[in-house]
Amino acid sequence: MSIQVRNITKRFGAFSALDDVTLDFPSGDLVALLGPSGCGKTTLLRIIAGLEAADGGQVLLEGEDASARHVRERQVGFVFQHYALFRHMTVFDNVAFGLRMKPRAQRPPERQIREKAQRLLELVQLDWLAGRFPSQLSGGQRQRIALARALAVEPRVLLLDEPFGALDAKVRKELRRWLRRLHDELHITSIFVTHDQEEALEVADRVVLMNQGRIEQTGTPEEVYSQPATPFVYGFLGAVNLFHGRVDGEGVRVGGDLLPGTARADGPAEGARVMAFARPYEIDIVADDGADGGMAAKVSRVLSFGVTTRVELEGSEGQHLEVELTRERADALGLAVGQTVRLLPSNLRVFEYEEGAGI
Repeated sequence: MSIQVRNITKRFGAFSALDDVTLDFPSGDLVALLGPSGCGKTTLLRIIAGLEAADGGQVLLEGEDASARHVRERQVGFVFQHYALFRHMTVFDNVAFGLRMKPRAQRPPERQIREKAQRLLELVQLDWLAGRFPSQLSGGQRQRIALARALAVEPRVLLLDEPFGALDAKVRKELRRWLRRLHDELHITSIFVTHDQEEALEVADRVVLMNQGRIEQTGTPEEVYSQPATPFVYGFLGAVNLFHGRVDGEGVRVGGDLLPGTARADGPAEGARVMAFARPYEIDIVADDGADGGMAAKVSRVLSFGVTTRVELEGSEGQHLEVELTRERADALGLAVGQTVRLLPSNLRVFEYEEGAGI
């Protein structure tokens, strides 16, 4: 089922949680709402579910206005961060609960309910735990049971609010892969809220970046990571180095240093105050032999992990910087703590300066 939200606004007193948000969620897609705490992503999810009422705008389900529909009429499955399983019920009864609570005219016979609950437990690979209680399960197992319970009523939309937020890093990674495989099998239109950038990029078909109640950018994981539309998106997605300076020819002047840039005809004008971004792997380190170009920096730490080396440095303006090199390149440079080097970005993305943007 496709979902459209049109010009959604929501305020809590003087705080604007959502400010004229318009989005399309195509049928069968798995979409991540990504952003920092307080950006409005959970509020938007709850409005789509019918758990919260918008102050203005519309929610369209399959093209029909569902803004006034009760949550029970929206055919939505909701999975919460903290599972919300019934402690006094077995795993099996938790999964069967939604089916048993249907109105009598819509309720399947008990035999069919039991067959369906069993199939769902097999789907989430936990049928062997059917007789246990939630307190006897791990966090990852509880979350999979919560998902099976949401799927039992055959929702046309699946909404997940920080579904893995309460789990440790290793379990989260395992469940991310599992959720992606499950979605590929079921193809239910799904929206999940997260503040974990890696989670969104790894799992979703499309990512919606939110900030202060507004949409910053939407696109595939590759698009939002490789082609950030705003300083906020660049700063929020992955490790990044930020330089404050002014446009100087085709580069950016940072203090007394000139960083080579990628000047565009539609970019900031000569002398304009700018923010320039470069990923750690988009910067090379060269010996500081008095040559012009690049930024002078002092090595503060060298960390080698497997085939890569992360070099932490202090820039000419006192800023913390990170560079990612191959192990071979780092060994060839022979870097030492306290050594002065020069940094040469291979790709510098430049934006007009914005107060409070970036990282």
